[in-house]
Amino acid sequence: QVQLVESGGGLVQPGGSLRLSCAASGFIFSKWTMGWYRQAPGKQREFVAAVTSGGSPVYEDFVKGRFTISRDNAKNTVYLQMNSLKPEDTAAYYCNGAQHWGQGTQVTVSS
Repeated sequence: QVQLVESGGGLVQPGGSLRLSCAASGFIFSKWTMGWYRQAPGKQREFVAAVTSGGSPVYEDFVKGRFTISRDNAKNTVYLQMNSLKPEDTAAYYCNGAQHWGQGTQVTVSS
């Protein structure tokens, strides 16, 4: 069965960095676009970034220049490098692929 397992979240100060990972299994990873979404308390889940099967990234405007999405098809893993983090980036971050969701990893940006 499809499994997506996120890791790498945590508490970081404003301006800091985190790298999220999403390990995938149960489907042909290399053939699917993989995405990251986030959901803050009381808000709807929103798109953050995606990377196509060919490796082309797409970003939501509010993370352009700060976040970088990448994938390693040999490891069936997609990453989200987050730099210059802001308090408004605080949210649960979810991996999406093959029409499935991971369980999420919490990112909290606070001093």
